[in-house]
Amino acid sequence: MNNTSCPRVSFDFTGRFLPPVFILVLIIGLVANGWGLKSLLQNWRKLGNVNVFVLNLGLADILYLLTLPFLVAYYLNKSTWIFGDVFCKMTRFCFNLNLYGSIGFLTCISVYRYLAIVHPMKVLGRITVTHSVAISVMVWVSVAVQSLPDMFYTKTYRNKPGKCYDTTHKTYVEDYLKYSLGRTLTGFCIPLLITLGCYGHVIVVLCSKNTTDKVLKQKCLKLLFILILLFSVCYIPFHLLKNLNLWSRALDKKKICHEWSNGVYIAHQISRGLVCLNSALNPLVYLHGNNDITAQLRQLLQRARQAVMRQSITPSQIPLV
Repeated sequence: MNNTSCPRVSFDFTGRFLPPVFILVLIIGLVANGWGLKSLLQNWRKLGNVNVFVLNLGLADILYLLTLPFLVAYYLNKSTWIFGDVFCKMTRFCFNLNLYGSIGFLTCISVYRYLAIVHPMKVLGRITVTHSVAISVMVWVSVAVQSLPDMFYTKTYRNKPGKCYDTTHKTYVEDYLKYSLGRTLTGFCIPLLITLGCYGHVIVVLCSKNTTDKVLKQKCLKLLFILILLFSVCYIPFHLLKNLNLWSRALDKKKICHEWSNGVYIAHQISRGLVCLNSALNPLVYLHGNNDITAQLRQLLQRARQAVMRQSITPSQIPLV
């Protein structure tokens, strides 16, 4: 630890790393979510209770993906924001809506799966699409209300024109750290515990009953794997490193420096790239829950394979008449 001079932080890493990630996520996310939402809307009458949450999951992804071109322009322009303070806050607000909305809807899916498998007789016919719609509205309102305080923190700063902070300026970093810790607890930790509890109990029930449908067991295990993938790759590293980076900035403001400050900053920027991947990975839930989409994907892969085989046939291989 050094109290006199702090190690230089590699701020230029963000401009090199995030734009390619954002562009990749934008392309894959728009294609995958657009395809998934189109299929869901075409089969609206077939939608089950869980698929209402899947639909909202896709809408949350699309909302965030539409902001990525502006962030790409921002980082490619040497972190110079030209779209104004209000739009900067709206962009960061959309990120929070996507992040915590996705976590909320994934948690709802987990609870519904738990009820359908562990307590099927108690919920049979009692949970309707109307209930799912009402719960979805509650999730949106709850996420919006909890994300609203972030809008009141400084995102642009008069002494540093062109900046659009994903958190806030260092002047207010201590207060923002407290808000971030509370947001992590309510928006991430509690839903994570609920999800783990639900699927932990589901796996125990499925493994203890020999009469359980094997197809149902495979679907539950696949969905559990998808959720573990999302939380492990996207959500856990982001929340851990975001708060650690904020704490490092708070110490730096007090002239208390650590050699790991630069490493934490770089790791946090990598976690920002990973967390936006949730918009590209969430369509895995579509593939898991919608048989029509799976069938369409197989057809596309089969057509692509046939096209490649036709292209691989050379003129010399064509029989002469």
